[in-house]
Amino acid sequence: MSWTTPSDLRAQVQRLWDRGLLLAERVNGTDLFPRRLHFKGPNSSQMAERFDDVRRWIARLDAEARFYRIVWRQVRHQVLGTNTVPSQIWIDSLDDALEWIGRRKDAGRFDRLLALTRERQPELISWMIGRPLRTLELAADWTRLLDIVAWMQRHPRPGIYLRQIDIPGVHTKFVEAHRALLGELLDLALPSGAVDDAHRGIRGFCGRYGFTDKPLRQRFRLLDAALALLPTGTDQDFTVSGDTFARLKTPVKRIFITENEINFLAFPRCAESMVIFGAGYGFESLADAGWLHERQLFYWGDIDTHGFAILDQLRAHFPGAASFLMDRATLMAHRHCWGTEPRPETRELPRLTAEEHLLYDDLRQDRLGERLRLEQETIGFGWLKTALAELEATRVSNLPD
Repeated sequence: MSWTTPSDLRAQVQRLWDRGLLLAERVNGTDLFPRRLHFKGPNSSQMAERFDDVRRWIARLDAEARFYRIVWRQVRHQVLGTNTVPSQIWIDSLDDALEWIGRRKDAGRFDRLLALTRERQPELISWMIGRPLRTLELAADWTRLLDIVAWMQRHPRPGIYLRQIDIPGVHTKFVEAHRALLGELLDLALPSGAVDDAHRGIRGFCGRYGFTDKPLRQRFRLLDAALALLPTGTDQDFTVSGDTFARLKTPVKRIFITENEINFLAFPRCAESMVIFGAGYGFESLADAGWLHERQLFYWGDIDTHGFAILDQLRAHFPGAASFLMDRATLMAHRHCWGTEPRPETRELPRLTAEEHLLYDDLRQDRLGERLRLEQETIGFGWLKTALAELEATRVSNLPD
């Protein structure tokens, strides 16, 4: 039976709630009610052929009509005579709709949040109208969120760590857990001068609103014992802030960047050289180290499309950077180690050399195998030592003594 039932009618009202329209109606009065619901009843032939079913269907609609209004019409039939049947169903008020789907208490809770916000942060009313159900989900935290917004209005671009925010009941983890949400609220509540549009998203939260962010860190190993920074006789493995790394004074002439920590730790001794533990697509901690432009820079990544994409990005900061063990000979010599790249890159990479671009094209177009990948840590250690020996035999040119 395709005739509309009370359950069908209730589902239509529930969808209005799920879309946030019922709560938005309480704020801006969009004349959602009275509202005619979608309704389908029996035709003339069905009334004659299934008269008892029609009577039971009408009885069910009428019995549950305390939340909706039935508009009746008279139907004349040559056999059945004149009968009154439903033709339209209307919800006359927002209160009827909320009562029917059991949301009166939720609506009352939203009203209280709305009144509080209108009193304390009226700039956020538009956010509540656009996300009323999300507002309800945040009911337990809403007061603290308003407290943070108010604190930021009193302390624009505070220049402190999140840990130093001094608001009763608000701790660092709360702020960090709600950074995306707070970003939406602060963009509405703060003056434009307090928001730096150069920073976006969760990772850019501190920069966008003027908090001191965690310093970028850089990890490196000195591969030449003669250039040790500390007279400890131990492995020279350091992790420093990006600012410290940018001011580092070391006579190394050759620098390797590798993305794999085991490769970083096992990288062999090498005269006048350093190895840096990379950070995938992030080179912010290296970008300010101007002294790197005066060194011979090598990037060692996976031989796959993303490895070449990271190399391309590195060259945006250091155009002279060379690839290391990311060539066709290395790839073909390690067939037994080939793996599969989960989500290959396909875009153009303008900073690759001609040879690198040919190999990148072969990889992204699956000419050598489907989604082929050679991870850097699978390359034989003997192959690495041979490549380093060839570099050692080559004089580092165009570098200061």
